[in-house]
Amino acid sequence: LIVPMCLLPAVTALKLDHGDNNIFTQIGLLVLVGLACKNAILIVEFAKHLQEEHGRDAKTAVLEAAHLRLRPILMTSMAFVMGVVPLVLATGAGAEVRHALGVTVFAGMIGVTGFGLLLTPVFYVFVRRASRHVEADAARHTEADSPGHLLSPGASS
Repeated sequence: LIVPMCLLPAVTALKLDHGDNNIFTQIGLLVLVGLACKNAILIVEFAKHLQEEHGRDAKTAVLEAAHLRLRPILMTSMAFVMGVVPLVLATGAGAEVRHALGVTVFAGMIGVTGFGLLLTPVFYVFVRRASRHVEADAARHTEADSPGHLLSPGASS
């Protein structure tokens, strides 16, 4: 769910820069998908650990996980963004290719970081609540369909 939202800033920046969709742009988008997934996995795994090991509810767990993983995610993202600045400012032979890749990953990484930190906790809580409701419905249907239900005291013959 987070991946399309993270690619939006990269594609928007590319269109605003009048860039073209070439193989280097597509490689940049693939890199962004990987980094978006990595950041989301960091938050989700931490939240699941806090829920299972410390008994926290989904909202508290994911907020604490996002808080604990904020610095590592920001440090990785900002190092990446600063590392691609030379690609964005490229001049000389082959600059068009480097510029297209640089603009894509520069804007995209800012979007990956922003959307990832804001939307991953929201999606996590939403999915955990939805899965809890599905599990409760399945348990009710299993209980109602069990043969023991028909043989229980008070059941009419």
